[in-house]
Amino acid sequence: MQYFREVEAGVAKWSNARDSRSRPLVGSEVQILPPASWKMYDSQKAHYIVVTGIIIKDGKFLITKRAPTEKAFPNQWTVPGGKLELKDYLNRPKDTSSHWYNIFEELLKREVMEEVGLKIKNLGYLTSLSYIRSDSIPTIIVSLFADYDDGEIKLCSALTEYAWVTLEEAKSYDLIEGIYEELGMLDRLLKGDSAGTWEKRG
Repeated sequence: MQYFREVEAGVAKWSNARDSRSRPLVGSEVQILPPASWKMYDSQKAHYIVVTGIIIKDGKFLITKRAPTEKAFPNQWTVPGGKLELKDYLNRPKDTSSHWYNIFEELLKREVMEEVGLKIKNLGYLTSLSYIRSDSIPTIIVSLFADYDDGEIKLCSALTEYAWVTLEEAKSYDLIEGIYEELGMLDRLLKGDSAGTWEKRG
């Protein structure tokens, strides 16, 4: 449960975001307090959330190479994605009186556009994983897939190369550990089989 400061008529007051007695907060009226100020903040439950996406075009998968200056997995090949932030949904209208929907889908669309300049469609779920970052922050990664829709690839500064590859071709790239198996899951799905669950192969 998180607590927010609601600003109304120049007066700051506390509101419980899950208290149905409080009126829905408008994004522009909300100031997010640091974790130390959250009265019910639980470090055992708090995680970063990252969404990644395998993009499909003409039966091939898009992979990208991380820049040598990246702190995590420099010079390795990956797929587009990024972290969820509060502004990703607080700054848009709610879809019900209490909820925002399509959070992961909209996040991935934005990240793909920012990282490689492409529009995507037909998003689907593939798998999920967790890891502990070098700064000790626990992170959940949700792996999605999507079809290419439109655009020409324009890499952001965090990426140096890209390639459209088949599953067999992907073997020759230094992929971040686990991604090849994700490609294999999606390859099976595209061939009409069950994607199954993630399993280490080879």
